[in-house]
Amino acid sequence: MNDVSIVTPDDGEVIELGRARIRILEDGGTTAHRLGIGEVTLAPHSPGPPQHRHAEHDEGFYIVSGTARFTVGQQEYEATAGTLVMVPPGVPHTFANPGDEPVVMINTFTPDLYVQYFRDLRDTLAASGELSPQATAEVMGRYATTPATDFA
Repeated sequence: MNDVSIVTPDDGEVIELGRARIRILEDGGTTAHRLGIGEVTLAPHSPGPPQHRHAEHDEGFYIVSGTARFTVGQQEYEATAGTLVMVPPGVPHTFANPGDEPVVMINTFTPDLYVQYFRDLRDTLAASGELSPQATAEVMGRYATTPATDFA
């Protein structure tokens, strides 16, 4: 028999990354690593990660509250509550919260590769006291992800 996973509002592994808070809702343990899910809260006036591409996983963002700004290559999109953004492998993207209210998003990873990325970022931040673009890129590289500097 397979077990189900029930994560209540007070459950889940919480990862603090400065102005971002990630609550892991599914780390892949229930889904045989086919799917990871996190709840991401981004503080007002916060940049996101450097624009990047994933080579081995799809990433989804469902905006629960607030308005996120997604940059895809050179295009910018405002994503309000109720918006779903799906990013297939190879597409350059990033997100930010330029507004005055926190943004809360449900973030999916198929497969679950990027759950460990957040843990590694937490450990890098704890060791160095900051997350430089270079350190972030190094951690991304462990998960088939590279910074995107060309948008062709």
